[in-house]
Amino acid sequence: MGTVYAIANQKGGVGKTTTAVNVAACIAEAGYSTLLVDIDPQANATVGLGLPKDAEPNIYDVLSGDARAEEALVPTSIENLTVLPASPDLAGANVELPRQPGSENRLRDALAPIRDRFAFTLLDCPPSLGPLTVNALVAADRVIVPVQTEYFALEGLAGLLDTLALVQRELNPRLSVAGMLLTMHDGRTRLGRDVEREVREHFPDLVFDTVIPRNVRIGEAPSYGRPVIHHDPHCAGADAYFELAKEVAARG
Repeated sequence: MGTVYAIANQKGGVGKTTTAVNVAACIAEAGYSTLLVDIDPQANATVGLGLPKDAEPNIYDVLSGDARAEEALVPTSIENLTVLPASPDLAGANVELPRQPGSENRLRDALAPIRDRFAFTLLDCPPSLGPLTVNALVAADRVIVPVQTEYFALEGLAGLLDTLALVQRELNPRLSVAGMLLTMHDGRTRLGRDVEREVREHFPDLVFDTVIPRNVRIGEAPSYGRPVIHHDPHCAGADAYFELAKEVAARG
């Protein structure tokens, strides 16, 4: 059975989509069949892999019951990597889903017929703890939490862990935290070093060994519609995501 990872943090700008796209690409490059599901209405993961954000059917059609997940799968130029794309219409699901009984299970049920086709499925969540993220947490086996190594990024961690515990208790008892990922790290600054130390001290068993550095190539890659490992495979960012993918595969 394949493993489903949600990439989640209610704070925006911490590297969720960048992590989802690049880990998915690295795992696929290693030869594992991989599915990336974009459940963020901004559709950045979709665009970041060179796909249009108006493709139909998409994840909104799947969640609304107008299409099956299998019908919405789109192959990418990366061998072994498939995407279930998003569109801006997905914003409507935040309003529509809570009105429907059992709506928190909609994504889990939609993915059930196809999850065993993929060794790894990654769910790119929006920057909130709303209905779409809850759907992802119910569908997932494990959660990767990107944490920017800046002060405010620490503020919401306790709340996020409380939410994960609530989902585990009430909706998805198999859910666990795969790890916290330190992102946009600048080890030259005292702040970056202090935040890394504090996170590792508070969550010694949860933080990935790999740290994602601040790297201009990571920021450039989405504008070319490809992951950083294809944009500049020898840069520090690509090296870091290859190492992270190894950790994820080893833990998965």
